[in-house]
Amino acid sequence: MTTYDFIESNKRKSTLLMVVFFAFVMGIGYLFDRHYGLGGMALAAAAAYSSVSALVGFYTGDRVALAMSGAKPIRETDNPYLYRMVENLCIATGTPMPKVHVIDDPAINAFAAGRNPEHASIAVTTGALRKLENEELEGVLAHEMSHIRNYDIRLMTLVIVLVGTVSILADIFLRSTLFGRRRDSQDGGGNGLLAIVGIVMVVLSPIVAQLVKLAVSRRREFLADSSAALITRFPEGLARALAKIRDDNTPMRRASGATAHLFISNPLRGNALSRMFSTHPPIEDRIAALKRMG
Repeated sequence: MTTYDFIESNKRKSTLLMVVFFAFVMGIGYLFDRHYGLGGMALAAAAAYSSVSALVGFYTGDRVALAMSGAKPIRETDNPYLYRMVENLCIATGTPMPKVHVIDDPAINAFAAGRNPEHASIAVTTGALRKLENEELEGVLAHEMSHIRNYDIRLMTLVIVLVGTVSILADIFLRSTLFGRRRDSQDGGGNGLLAIVGIVMVVLSPIVAQLVKLAVSRRREFLADSSAALITRFPEGLARALAKIRDDNTPMRRASGATAHLFISNPLRGNALSRMFSTHPPIEDRIAALKRMG
C-alpha cells in the first residue's frame, strides 16, 4: 500500500464512522420522539444543542486547549530554530503560518489546534525541543501540520459534541422512561417493546459513542502520520520520534482528558486498561505503519 492509498483509506473510514455516528444520534432522537409522541421535538432539540455547542467549540476550542496546556506564544526571535522549521513546512505545503507556542514540560509531545489553516496554532513541549533530533522534530511538526491541513481539529470538535449529545439524550430518555409517563397509545404492546429497545440502546449509547470517538481519533492519527511522511519524504524521522516518545514515557504535568486527543501521543499515559480506551492507536502500530511507507 502506498502513502496515497493509506491516506485515502483513512479518509473513507473516517467518513463512514461519522455517518454511522450521525445515524446513531438520529436513532436515539427518533426513539425518544416515538415513545413520548413529541413529533420530532427531541431530535430538533438535540440538533440545536449540538449546533450551539459546535459553534462555541469551533470559535473558542483552540484558546481553551492552549490555556489548559500552559502553552505560551513565541516569536521568531524567541526560538528561531523552532519557528523557522514550522515556517519551512508551511512554505513546502502552501499552508498559512500558524501561531507557534511552547509548553514548558519535560515530556516529548506536541499538538495542533484551530478551526482552519488560517486560524491555527502549533504547540511543542520543551522536552521535544531538547530530546528530538532535527529530522525527528520535523516529523512531529509535519504530523501536526497535517492535522491542520486535513481539518482534523474541526472533525474532532464535531465528534466530541456528538458524544455529549448522545450522553445527554441517553440520560434524559432513561430517567423519563423509569420515572415519567409515556403518551397513551392504541398499540400499547408495540410501544412497550419500543420502550425496551429504547432503554437497551440508551444504556449502550454512551459506550458506543465513546468507541466511535476513539475510532475516529485513531484513524485521524494514522492519517496524520502518513501525511507527515508525504510532506517530509522521510517516514523514518517521525518513526524515530515516536520511538523516543514511547521509551521516554513521561506523562505531561498539565495533561487533561479534555485535550488528550489533540496531542501526537497520549499525554496521560497509564495502565493497560487506560491505553485500551486511549484516543491514540498504539505507538508500535504507528511505527510499523511508517516503516512500511519507507
